[in-house]
Amino acid sequence: MGKSLYSLILSDEVVRKIDTLAHRSGTNRSNYINSILAEHASVTTPERRINDIFGLINDFFGDGDIVPFYTPNQSSMSLKSCLEYKYRPTMKYEVELYRSEVGKTVGQLDVLFRTTSSELLNKLVEFFRMWVNVERSILPLEHEYELGEGKFSRSISSENVMNHSSGEFAAAISGYVKLFDNSLKSYISGEKTSGEIGNDYSKYARNTDILI
Repeated sequence: MGKSLYSLILSDEVVRKIDTLAHRSGTNRSNYINSILAEHASVTTPERRINDIFGLINDFFGDGDIVPFYTPNQSSMSLKSCLEYKYRPTMKYEVELYRSEVGKTVGQLDVLFRTTSSELLNKLVEFFRMWVNVERSILPLEHEYELGEGKFSRSISSENVMNHSSGEFAAAISGYVKLFDNSLKSYISGEKTSGEIGNDYSKYARNTDILI
């Protein structure tokens, strides 16, 4: 959905009120006016769709081990989870969605972690590399991956994602994050082997309508 520059004549009092409301909503004047007009005209903007998706993800993780942190009108949201490992280190998931698709890529998932334990760091690196191999053998689309210091990144890609409702796409992202988090915890604790996690992923892929 493209954007163009238009001129509008508005009263100063209206503009002051709009600026105040836009600031409270964490956005700017143009985006706020655009959202008001889009809602009045029943047009779903990319920003509105992203907002709806994140709101639904927030509801999905409302009560559980993964805690969502959601601020309306932002292009990303975060979720936090704790590993069952000694001092219970925190894993942070950052989900970013783009206004428009880049090929089949619609966003990115960042997994952020901090640890001074070389043992835990080695296990995390093992898991991330194993996860990439599992996905490359199962998923129909190519994904981009990057492993750096304290961060593992993965693109969010899907076929015909705009044909799916916000609820369907939110469920797909939520289900994926839940699978990733459960698999990571099972691997770090030694509860499951890489082979068992691969089997779990295959089962998930067979029973999921939208693979991201």
